[in-house]
Amino acid sequence: MITLFRKFLYGDYGEIEGGTLATSSSREWPLWEVFIRSKQGLDHKHVGSLHAADAAMAIENARDVYTRRMEGVSIWVVESKNIHASNPDDANALYDPANDKIYRHPTFYQLPDELKYM
Repeated sequence: MITLFRKFLYGDYGEIEGGTLATSSSREWPLWEVFIRSKQGLDHKHVGSLHAADAAMAIENARDVYTRRMEGVSIWVVESKNIHASNPDDANALYDPANDKIYRHPTFYQLPDELKYM
């Protein structure tokens, strides 16, 4: 009886593609952007990027890499291909119309002292 063993290294997929094992050298994991909300903050801040096979692995890796000192209370991961941004060259067309509407500026309103987080 012959038993063959295959040693899997970190990064191996272990999936069969066309009869061969898909490894990290033949296919790369997707890139994920990581956002952490700190204990002191109310918003999530972008802290970095990492590669992971899926969302669950991305959250686990983000926890291990970006919250080692217990500073985070919430983690968001977003696959980089799903983030769409405006072109900086189009800033004038996007933001100039808002300058004509002063009532949209935060200086137009008087906020009560009881309002803590704005």
